Amino acid sequence: MLIPDIKRVIEQVSRDKGIDVNVLIRTLEDALKSAAKKKFGNKIDIEVKYNEDSGEIEVFQFKEVVEEITDPELQIDLEAGLLLDPECEIGDWLGAKMDTESFGRIAAQSAKQVIIQKIKDAERDAIYANFINRKGEIINGIVQRIDRGQIIVNLGQAEAILPAREQVPKEVYRRGDRIRAYIMDVRNDPHGSQIILSRTHPEFLVSLFKTEVPEISEGIVTIMGAAREPGSRGKIAVSSNDSDIDPIGACVGMKGSRVQNVVQELRGEKIDIISWHVDPAKFVCNALAPAEISRVIIDEENRSMEVIVPDEFLSVAIGKKGQNVRLASKLTKWRLDVKSESRYSKAMKDGYNSLISLPGVGISLADALYENGFFSAEEIAKSTVEDLTRVRIVTEDEARDLIAAAKAYVAAAADDVEIDEKSAALPEEATDDTPSDNPEAAEDGKSGDEDEDGASAPTGGEETTPLAADTPPGPADDEEKE
Repeated sequence: MLIPDIKRVIEQVSRDKGIDVNVLIRTLEDALKSAAKKKFGNKIDIEVKYNEDSGEIEVFQFKEVVEEITDPELQIDLEAGLLLDPECEIGDWLGAKMDTESFGRIAAQSAKQVIIQKIKDAERDAIYANFINRKGEIINGIVQRIDRGQIIVNLGQAEAILPAREQVPKEVYRRGDRIRAYIMDVRNDPHGSQIILSRTHPEFLVSLFKTEVPEISEGIVTIMGAAREPGSRGKIAVSSNDSDIDPIGACVGMKGSRVQNVVQELRGEKIDIISWHVDPAKFVCNALAPAEISRVIIDEENRSMEVIVPDEFLSVAIGKKGQNVRLASKLTKWRLDVKSESRYSKAMKDGYNSLISLPGVGISLADALYENGFFSAEEIAKSTVEDLTRVRIVTEDEARDLIAAAKAYVAAAADDVEIDEKSAALPEEATDDTPSDNPEAAEDGKSGDEDEDGASAPTGGEETTPLAADTPPGPADDEEKE
């Protein structure tokens, strides 16, 4: 290779691959040293230097000047040394320039492999260094090929992978299509740097709004959270640091231009922009919009909320196939249980009746338990003596008796449910064509327990006592703070 060619190749590879020139020079030096050792063995003392002025890579072999040669590969006599350096003395080390063309074909092939491997390693490190700080950004690329569901995207200096799990359902790409995606991860893999892209990540939605809404990039409007079901619907919560700027209006834009640009990029995915609130209950109400919320019961310990909505808004709050409440739960990071008012009222009344059914529990004690958060016998069964003694009129002995009675009540209720389920699963033992053991009953065509209209009269069992007229209204009738 001519001397000018080496400089030109180094500079061109540096530009094309984004590799530092010094890294390429060190790569060539290591390759020539490897080739020399391949040809002459590992014992020789070799030094390789790149002459930047001449653009030549020089290889020097060093030998020690001695009186008597014992190792020709590492030593020369004084007479030969004086030919190289007239001022040399015994003990000096002299370097003689080697002819690289004498290395041979095998040595050259070895040098080529070293160069290829070193350039690959340098290219991988350069790609990692360039993209590791761009993690979390949106990048544009061109679809290069599709390999087993994965889309390989050409980013110019590097290739990126859009895995199948990070692709939006129903989106179809072909070779040569332009694609916009979110840099989810950058890995320095031994087999080559991997840039992992995503179009389903919630942060992709956030980044799109950052590019479309100047108030977000300026820090006036803040995106507090995002949740998506890619290809279908997404929700973002926004707040404003300036009371004069409406965060929702800023994200929507004039005539919806800003949000429409985001929707167009997401191929028609619907986006709900809601107002963030420091109060989690209010935040949940905003997240479930447009449904109206009657009341919210918060369980801080389990980080869950029971959301009560009017019957006519139940389907709106839940959404199609539960999508609205599911996205609201992801966005607020609270587990949400949406119930209609009628179902909630029935559940609270059943719970109040179960308290009344416990031995020794009158109306006043049931009211006191209810006011302290014990809404049913099941909750009494799960509580401790210390929990119940917080109710002023309950002593420790009474608390223990209440817990025992509640556990027995719950166990009996569970047995009744199990018996009912087994009875429902059994086939009918007799049909209308089956002869009866009672001839009179068979002759009359009806049992003695039936009235003239054919309705069965109760023959026994436990009698249920209705609430007295002065019984306080059930929990559903109590006024609760919305």
